[in-house]
Amino acid sequence: MTQESGELAAAIAGELSLMDPAVRSSRTETARLLDPEFTEVGASGRRYTYAETLAELPDHPGSSPTGPRYEPSAITGVVLAPGLIHLTYTTTFTCHRAHRTSLWRKQDPRTGWRMYYHQATPIPLDTP
Repeated sequence: MTQESGELAAAIAGELSLMDPAVRSSRTETARLLDPEFTEVGASGRRYTYAETLAELPDHPGSSPTGPRYEPSAITGVVLAPGLIHLTYTTTFTCHRAHRTSLWRKQDPRTGWRMYYHQATPIPLDTP
């Protein structure tokens, strides 16, 4: 495995972890994976800060261990620069789909890869 493929694998693992209800419902686990400068534009169009995400994610859909889960597909990534990875993929959640994009950065080897930015764009269910 090359360094680049190992970095991509680490970012993808982090992305998948953030869809796991056990992580989503834990502020500690979420904080471990989000960059302190994190921002998001959700599928609703709402903008979220790091603090808002930590406070609200445990109550968002997909955070309950007994509820529906986000189903990702077609995850791809590219290393944009040392310490910066761009991921794209599609999710299905109940009867909703979205194209998603995330930027992951690694500024400190002790903290590892952390999500810096995330955006979701809703798409019709029948869109490839």
